[in-house]
Amino acid sequence: MSQPPSQQPPQGGFGAPQEPPNGVPQPPQGQPPQDPAPQDQASSGRPDPGGPPSTPPSAQPPAPPAGPPQTPPPGAPAYGYPQQQPPAQPGYGYPQQPGQAPGPYGQQAPGPYGQPAPGPYGQQPGPYGQQAPGPYGQPAPGPYGQQPQGGYGHPQQYPGAPAPGGPGSGGGFLKGKTGIVVAAALAVVLAAGVGTWFLVSGSGDDDPKKPVAAGSDDPKAPSESPTVDEGDGTGDGREAGDDLNAGRKPGEAKVAWVQKNDVDLPRNGASVHGPWFAGDVVAKAMYRGVSGYSVADGKQQWKLDLPADVCAAPNSPTPDGKIVIGVKNGTTDRAKCSVLQMIDLNTGKAGWKKEIKKNGNWDFLSDIGLAISGDTVAVGRTGNSNAYRVSDGKELFGNPEGNCKPFAFSGGDKLIAAASCRTDDVKNPQHQVQELNADTGKPRWTYAPPRGWEVSKVYSSTPLVVRLEHQEKKEYTIVALTDSGKLRSQLAPAKGAKLTADCGNSFSVFGEKLEGCSGVAADADTFYIATADDTSGTARTNKVIAFDLNTGKPKWEAPAPAERVLKPLGMEGGDVLLYMRPKYDSAGAIVTLPPTGGTPKTLLQHPAGAGRVENGFFSSKVVYEGGRSFVFSQRVSASNDKEELEQTTMLVFEK
Repeated sequence: MSQPPSQQPPQGGFGAPQEPPNGVPQPPQGQPPQDPAPQDQASSGRPDPGGPPSTPPSAQPPAPPAGPPQTPPPGAPAYGYPQQQPPAQPGYGYPQQPGQAPGPYGQQAPGPYGQPAPGPYGQQPGPYGQQAPGPYGQPAPGPYGQQPQGGYGHPQQYPGAPAPGGPGSGGGFLKGKTGIVVAAALAVVLAAGVGTWFLVSGSGDDDPKKPVAAGSDDPKAPSESPTVDEGDGTGDGREAGDDLNAGRKPGEAKVAWVQKNDVDLPRNGASVHGPWFAGDVVAKAMYRGVSGYSVADGKQQWKLDLPADVCAAPNSPTPDGKIVIGVKNGTTDRAKCSVLQMIDLNTGKAGWKKEIKKNGNWDFLSDIGLAISGDTVAVGRTGNSNAYRVSDGKELFGNPEGNCKPFAFSGGDKLIAAASCRTDDVKNPQHQVQELNADTGKPRWTYAPPRGWEVSKVYSSTPLVVRLEHQEKKEYTIVALTDSGKLRSQLAPAKGAKLTADCGNSFSVFGEKLEGCSGVAADADTFYIATADDTSGTARTNKVIAFDLNTGKPKWEAPAPAERVLKPLGMEGGDVLLYMRPKYDSAGAIVTLPPTGGTPKTLLQHPAGAGRVENGFFSSKVVYEGGRSFVFSQRVSASNDKEELEQTTMLVFEK
């Protein structure tokens, strides 16, 4: 429900009496109406502001510092070692040659939220100042460590793909194979009255076959890859002769097991979904299959082959280990992400499968986003939504009546929805945050931020912490809400503080996923987030900042150890759990901070012998589960088949 006019917001929050900074108009003292006057077309998701915004002069990244005189160790340059600026990456699916001008969807656009963010609540200037320079002298990343993004509706580049002409690019776009490059004909149309650009493809006629689950023929074999040890079951699943535990020092963890890619992928590689945990199984999905491995030794427990590409997945399964993923409805370029497949992660058995119910002619003009809460999987996409029961596939609810439609969800212990309302001005949208009853879809409460501010990400569901963005002003802010949906606070970092979180970088066309951000943590009264890397010294470093969720003000700052970078992972026994990233001459580690701040304490020090492998992922996700740390590749891509099948996809450490 919206706040009544008589309700006083928290200090520094919406409606604070101070003068708005930087000429930002002061918002009204009551929340905007939750049901604005309708117009002919819905403002679905976030409208395009008219193209990628240009970076203002004040937000230009500073020149990268000069590298040290020494040369890096042999092998590919690793994180933390000064590097040459790599060439720009080509747009997804566009076979450009080095130096060729990228097409309209391949160019690197400046991040849309690089300006200081005063925030919607009349508070002091928001946290986000100028953009920090990207790693190794690359263009500045977006506000949360992602690659620069264009305005909403502009497809992004695939991460992880080797730049043309760069290291390891031998073999060319087709990985050394002969064949014909088939370019999908994508028409760009403007939806009338909506102002959002879409890439349109027709529906395919393919009829996907039933997926097939296959257990490992040899229970001792960690995978089907020919490059892993398939010996007598006492090995660790690593490549023969590659002992990452060699020279392990006292106090260092050991490498429990390594998983290498065993799938022949298409020329552009594939995103990796997961990891998900169910009992003693850790599972992941990639391309046209889902696999489960023993958390103890990495032996493959099962493999489920799918008839088409995995195109969507939730952040977590149900408490009993069931998950619903999105699969394309065919294998042609015209296929849509419209099939739901339930899988029991404990056994790898496929459950129900069904086509998502289409809501009108304009449905499925975007990718879908999935989120699981309890026994409900919610399906969001531009202007539409559905929800199904995970256990049996029964549809629980669809698009609600009224002027405001959910388009994205966050799961976990609460089902949180982002909704977009029809307005009379597509450049001044009205969004809502809702907590839904997971069985009926009825809102328990609704919070409407001031007009123009759009719901972007949910950093935490309990307590509820949400990121909002303003396309026209190129600003964003972070707010905390109460259990009843009232504004609790707006974060107010110190001037110049640059906050960063990793919200994933898998490719999607206009699809929204609220959940899945890492690099943040929260307990009942405090929100923890890292700052962007400081590159002013001889090596990168950063800080972790704790914010009081009742006031929005910083509680404390904890600097990372010298020349190291910290990223929050979650909470562990009341302490903040963090990943200390590796650099070119040091392995990573799992560390903790007390909720009062102080000096990080090492929980699990990764062995030095594994540092180069740990540091070699294109992009990684780190999970600490059951006393083990899992370093997980989020994308597999290579210039040829040999390199592709040599890529490490999961690295697991234990004491």
